[in-house]
Amino acid sequence: MLEIYQAEGCRYSAKVRQTLTDLGVSYVVHNPRSAAGETRNEQTYEQLRTLGGEDQIPFLVDHQRGATMYESDDIIAYLEEHYA
Repeated sequence: MLEIYQAEGCRYSAKVRQTLTDLGVSYVVHNPRSAAGETRNEQTYEQLRTLGGEDQIPFLVDHQRGATMYESDDIIAYLEEHYA
């Protein structure tokens, strides 16, 4: 299962979502905070910080491969390598 911690209105999150859609990959989306940094969901915000250690979005969790990562370009390259 893939999970993406992201924010609506964040262009980097949008790039990752578009890649997931283009690849036809199912995923779960979490919106822990706004693109401006305002916490929207305390529970998912804490999960983001616990899993990745940073307050940075987008953040990908690939449970099947045991991978986690930040940076939209890195996430997109990873998705294209493993899910294209």
